[in-house]
Amino acid sequence: MSRGHLVGRPDDLPEWLDALLGRVASLRTEDFSALKAPVGAGRPSAVLVLFGESEQTGPDLLLLQRAATMRNHAGQPAFPGGGTDPEDADAVATALREANEEVGLDPAGVEVLGLLPELFIPVSSFVVTPVLAWWRHPHPVHPRQPAEVAHVARLPISELVDPDNRIRVRHRSGWVGPAFQVRGMLVWGFTAGVISTLLDIGGWTRPWQPGRLVELPEAPVPAARSGAPDEVMP
Repeated sequence: MSRGHLVGRPDDLPEWLDALLGRVASLRTEDFSALKAPVGAGRPSAVLVLFGESEQTGPDLLLLQRAATMRNHAGQPAFPGGGTDPEDADAVATALREANEEVGLDPAGVEVLGLLPELFIPVSSFVVTPVLAWWRHPHPVHPRQPAEVAHVARLPISELVDPDNRIRVRHRSGWVGPAFQVRGMLVWGFTAGVISTLLDIGGWTRPWQPGRLVELPEAPVPAARSGAPDEVMP
């Protein structure tokens, strides 16, 4: 069983993060998923769960959409991240390196707050450590590797908790899980599960009816485009 770990809690963090940070050290793998990695199996990896704040839309999360040609998780929205490289010192190093390579994130503007429990993704055999962080100095980001990343977005928490944007999805395998329809993106699977749990823990969740069940399409769901450059501004 893996547990969460609080790395730091600067005094000048926004108050809306208080409830979430107060629970990080007590979180267990079971709070997010019933899946457990087989002993000795799974490739270590990390993702960056990056909270920011915009003057226009308030608190948000940075997500990207995988390219439709990817071998694993093709077309899926996801947190920046990937497999651990030999030179990575730890999960934090992996998450920040991957975010820089994928969307051009400057690690110097990121305040790492804690580590969530390790989570297992069977389809890719990754054992993932979500790295919780605060985007202290937001800046424009965009796909740096079009073969891997198709789209980048900052999704407002206010829109993620909007009951009209919350649904459940069913995979052709029969799996059913939470999902979000926000700004042209269908967020589901591992990423949606983590987000859903964090919204609950952070005290942001609004009452919603989980009766809406949407069948996942065979093909990846592309992000809606407005014709603007695929860049996310601070």
